[in-house]
Amino acid sequence: MAKLKIKSGDTVVVTAGEHKGSEGKVMKVFLDKNKAIVEGVNMVSKHEKPSAKNPQGGIAKKEAPIHISNLSLVDPKSGKPTRVGYKMENGKKVRFSKQSNQAI
Repeated sequence: MAKLKIKSGDTVVVTAGEHKGSEGKVMKVFLDKNKAIVEGVNMVSKHEKPSAKNPQGGIAKKEAPIHISNLSLVDPKSGKPTRVGYKMENGKKVRFSKQSNQAI
């Protein structure tokens, strides 16, 4: 299993597919599937039966997972997509933006 450079809470931009250019915050990462759920991106409609929790039922909109390869981290300095690197600072491994060389 490969190490993923995108974590929950990161701001990412979609670089490929139907939602290209969309930006949002990563809500959850699925390590085994190499997918992530991004807030407000890749919305799907799901039919829900009436239940005790949702007595009316109906059609609900929710985010579907999107593959990690289609996401790019947003540089905190410039706001543009960037690649991620790792370096050691004070004995700790730190992620940094390759575009601005700033810690994430």
